[in-house]
Amino acid sequence: MKNRGFLKLASAVTVMTLGGVGYAAHRRSRNPYYQGPVSDHFDGVRFFSPGQPQDKDVAELARWQLAGGREAWPARVPSPFPQDTPPERVEGLRVVHIGHASLLIQVAGRNILIDPVYAKRASPVGFAGPKRANPPGIAFAALPPIDAVLVTHNHYDHLDGPILARLWAEHAPTFVAPLGNDAILRSYDATIPVETRDWGGSVDLGAEITVHLVPAYHWSARGVNDRRMALWCAFVLTTPAGVLYHVGDTGYGDGAIFRAVRERFGGPRLATLPIGAYEPRWFMQAQHVNPEEAVRIFRDVGAAQALGHHWGTFRLTNEGAEAPAEALGTALGEAGVPAERFLALRPGQVWEG
Repeated sequence: MKNRGFLKLASAVTVMTLGGVGYAAHRRSRNPYYQGPVSDHFDGVRFFSPGQPQDKDVAELARWQLAGGREAWPARVPSPFPQDTPPERVEGLRVVHIGHASLLIQVAGRNILIDPVYAKRASPVGFAGPKRANPPGIAFAALPPIDAVLVTHNHYDHLDGPILARLWAEHAPTFVAPLGNDAILRSYDATIPVETRDWGGSVDLGAEITVHLVPAYHWSARGVNDRRMALWCAFVLTTPAGVLYHVGDTGYGDGAIFRAVRERFGGPRLATLPIGAYEPRWFMQAQHVNPEEAVRIFRDVGAAQALGHHWGTFRLTNEGAEAPAEALGTALGEAGVPAERFLALRPGQVWEG
C-alpha cells in the first residue's frame, strides 16, 4: 500500500511537471483555457503536434517510475559562476543563464526574460517534486527593468505563476505566450495582460524586435485533467543584433520544424537549445531531445552559436547532473563542431556576442 501511495504521488507530480501520460486528461471534454476553431494542430479540445506521438499511458509511466536506473544527484550542483548583476540596458546582445530553462536576453536596449522560474521546486506542490539544486543565476532583486516575458509552455519547470505575477506587479512587462496560457497566467493575477498567439503568429516588442511563435514537438499540462489544452511553442526573435532562436522543450521528430526556421528566417545568430531531461530515451524521445539531437538542431537551423539550457538545476529524469554537458561534448566532437560554438550554460554564466 505504501508503494502504491508513493507511485500515485510520483505519477501525479510527473504528469504535471513534465511527465508523459494522458490517461486522466481524457476525462475532460471541454477546454477551460481556450475555445477556438479547429486547425491542423487543434481538434477543438486539445492541441497536438501533427504526425508526432502524443500520449503515453499509465502502464508506461509506471514502467519508468518503477524500473530504477536513475543516476544519483548531489543535493547541490553549484555553478562556478557567481550570480550576475546585469547592466540596466545593452545595445548589443547579452545572454545570462538564470537556471534550467530560464534566460535573460538583453538586446537592442530591451530586456527579455524567457520562462523565468525562481521557485524552489518545479512542481504543483511545495512538499514534493523536483527541488532546485542551485540558486538562480540572477537574484530577482538584481533583474534590470524587464520589458517582455516570453513563456514557451505551461509545465511547472517553465511557467512559475507566482513569479510571473510578481514580474507584472514590479516591472509591468509585455507577456507573450501561446494560445490558452493567458488564462493560466491570469489565475495568478487577473490583471495580467497576455499577448497570446498561435504558431505562425508574432508580437512587436519595440526597438525593431519582433517575436515569432513557431512549432515545437512537445505537450502541456498544469494538472491531471488539462493535458494539451494550452499550446506550446518555440520562439524566434528578429532583432537589430540578428535572429535568435529559442526552444524551451522539444523532441526532434523528423527535424522538419527546425529546417523550416532556417528557410523562413535564415540561419540564426544564436540558438538557445535544451540539452537535458532525456533519459530513458524510450519514454522521453518524443518530447525532449538529447544532446546529440540538440547538435542536430543546431546544424539544421544553421546557427552561428548555440547555448545549452534545461539541465543541471532540477532533477527531472534519469540522467545524472553532469551527464548532459558531458554528452554534449561527445556529440560535438563526433559532429566535428568546435566546442566553443555550443556551450552548456550554467547558472550565472554570461554570453556576449
